[in-house]
Amino acid sequence: MLAAHKLDITRGDRRLFGDITLELRPGTLLLVTGSNGSGKTSLLRALCGLLLPSAGEVRWQNENIRSLREEYWRHLAYIGHSNALKDELSAAENLGVLCALSGVQTGPEQQRQALADFGLTGRERLPAKALSQGQRRRTTLARLSLSSTLPLWILDEPFAALDNAAVSHMQSVVGAHLANGGMVVMTTHQEAPIAAPATRELHLEERGR
Repeated sequence: MLAAHKLDITRGDRRLFGDITLELRPGTLLLVTGSNGSGKTSLLRALCGLLLPSAGEVRWQNENIRSLREEYWRHLAYIGHSNALKDELSAAENLGVLCALSGVQTGPEQQRQALADFGLTGRERLPAKALSQGQRRRTTLARLSLSSTLPLWILDEPFAALDNAAVSHMQSVVGAHLANGGMVVMTTHQEAPIAAPATRELHLEERGR
C-alpha cells in the first residue's frame, strides 16, 4: 500500500542517499537504521510528503502522494522529533488538537484514558509548559492510542525521553496496530523489540552517497 521507487535525497551539495526502493504492506514494520546524518529523518519526511525528493517518487495505493496530498494525509499519523505541543494548552487539550488535526474523532473520556495509559494520570489539566520532556513526549504519543483507524504510522525516534514503563506501553500500542493490519515506519536507537507479522530493516549507511 505504501511504496517508494528510486528515492534520492540531496541536502545542499551532499547526497544523503539514493536509489531507495521499498514496499510496505499491511502488518509490516519497517525499521530505518543508520548513523546520525545518514538521512533517516529526511527519508521519513519524504514518505510523509513533507520533503520533496531529488528524484524518485512515493506512492500510496499506487498513486503518487504529490497528487493525493490531503487525501493521503488522512490515512497517516506522523510523529517527528518535535512534540508539536502548544505550551499554554493542557495535556488533554493538546491531545484533542492533535487528534482533530489528523481527522481522528475522540471524546474527553477517550483522551483521558489514552493519557492515563501513558502514565499521565493527574497531569491531564497541566499546561504543556509545566510537563517534563518525557511527559510532553508521552502526551504526543498518546495520540497513537486513538489513531487505530489511520493505517500508516510514521514515527521518528518514538522512544526518545521515555521511561521503561512508557517504552513498554508504546511497544504494545505499535504491536497491536501491526497485528490489526496497520503499517509502521520507524527510526529508533533503542533496543525495544516489537511483535509484528512482518519486520524489515532499511540501513541507510549502506547506501551510496
